[in-house]
Amino acid sequence: MNGEQSVPYRPLGRTGQQVSLVGLGGAHLGRVGEQEAIRIIRTALDEGLSFLDNSWDYYEGVSELRAGKALQDGYRDRAFVMTKVDSRSREGAARQIDESLRRLRVDRIDLLQLHEVIRPEDPDWAFAPGGAIEALLAARESAKVRYIGFTGHKDPSIHQKMLEVAAAHGVAFDAVQMPLNVMDAHWRSFAQRVLPVLLERGIAVLGMKPLAGGHILESGTVSAVECLHYAMNLPVSVVITGCDSMAILRQALEAARAFRPLSPEQVAELLARTAAVAANGRYEPYKTGQGYDSTTHHPEWLR
Repeated sequence: MNGEQSVPYRPLGRTGQQVSLVGLGGAHLGRVGEQEAIRIIRTALDEGLSFLDNSWDYYEGVSELRAGKALQDGYRDRAFVMTKVDSRSREGAARQIDESLRRLRVDRIDLLQLHEVIRPEDPDWAFAPGGAIEALLAARESAKVRYIGFTGHKDPSIHQKMLEVAAAHGVAFDAVQMPLNVMDAHWRSFAQRVLPVLLERGIAVLGMKPLAGGHILESGTVSAVECLHYAMNLPVSVVITGCDSMAILRQALEAARAFRPLSPEQVAELLARTAAVAANGRYEPYKTGQGYDSTTHHPEWLR
């Protein structure tokens, strides 16, 4: 491991697993060439990052294929591999799980999540007889996956409903992924409405979109490192950030190494600086539009 200081690790909820404070986003791996993607993944792992994000649908499987190649030659043992599936049916989700296992070239996925729980009907759909949750539970029971969870970026009320429906069915998720950033704190806030529930139940909090895909920087109110440190200051297990270049990866790694808990005064100052521009979700378009809703654009992935 390089660097004078190692990347901090935190507990993954109640699982007993430790993961790196910063996680490598998977979608960005499809935006660069294959060799560059492999270089980014392996450099991240060499530098002490362990958490790898991915999804069955990212660039129609390209991101998983590149991660699978990067995990060869001994790198699998250094990685906590997470991916996601889209299908809301047991049959479809089981098929996607097997496809992800093949692409990633792993015998077991460390964390499997149901992707894009973004519609009010998604929880009922996923938990219906023959629904996707049956496939996730079966995969965990058969040791194809270690832990299960769900993700979403639209509205905290949908996350709340998913947790309620899960509890009604006696299902305990191991992790939940959601946007956590300085803008989220002000409007339709996952941090205010979902995070406390997860902490109370010992469910690992996976923060994503710390820079909101770069949109927060367009506001001119905060820097990239300030965004990362704000997200890291929350009681999360990991902050997942996309890195489509070595420079951005280095920035994320150094932000994690340099992180120190923020004082209440520092947090208040960041929130005061961003309050006005955060109104109505202007810099969180994934909450307000459909540009980030891949399963809306590809409904066939839900089958």
